[in-house]
Amino acid sequence: MTDLDLSTGGEVSGADLAGRDLRDALADAPARPRAFIGCDLREADLSGAHLIDAVFTDCWLDGARLDGAALDGSRWSGGGAPGAGFAGAECAEAAFDRVDLANTGWAGAVITDTVFTGCRLTGAALTGTRGLGYAFVRCNLMLARLKGVNLRGQELHGLRLDDTDLTKADLRATVWHDSRLRGAVLTGADLDGADLRGADLGQVRLSDAVALRGATVSPEQAGMLLGSLGIQVVPPGG
Repeated sequence: MTDLDLSTGGEVSGADLAGRDLRDALADAPARPRAFIGCDLREADLSGAHLIDAVFTDCWLDGARLDGAALDGSRWSGGGAPGAGFAGAECAEAAFDRVDLANTGWAGAVITDTVFTGCRLTGAALTGTRGLGYAFVRCNLMLARLKGVNLRGQELHGLRLDDTDLTKADLRATVWHDSRLRGAVLTGADLDGADLRGADLGQVRLSDAVALRGATVSPEQAGMLLGSLGIQVVPPGG
């Protein structure tokens, strides 16, 4: 595959590009959007690549470098990029569907209107991303770093945020469905107007309890919260 021409765009299927430096080959806008199907791009260097509207289907980019890449409007389906770097990448209106993005780094990336659906984002570092309107649907975000994330007003479905760092997150007016927040760090987070009845809160630390001020919880959750704070609730006549 050493003579593979990636400059013109179009479809590339089953290519072994692992470990390759693809910066020059992908530097310019192609005549047609690029489409990669079943390609091996592990440890490849795609830094600064022009991948606007590109399609990645069942590709593997473990440890790949996509720092500063132009990924606006790109579509990702299946496969994964665990440990890949997206620092400073332009990912506006991109869509990631069932992609393994564990331990990826996104510092400075633009994720305006980007949607992650059914993705594995365990340990991902999303602190310092830029933009609004991004969404996570049915994603595993355990141990992820989401300091300052803004999900205000969103309906949140099927999120697993166990032990996730949500320090100073804007979660106002969110509505939670079939989700988990066990052990999440909520220091300085704003949950005013949030409906948490569809979230498993687990044992809330005393330092994080103040973040729940203004949120709606179920009677069962209220009892568990008080119990985790060492307060015993005795029913009338008990």
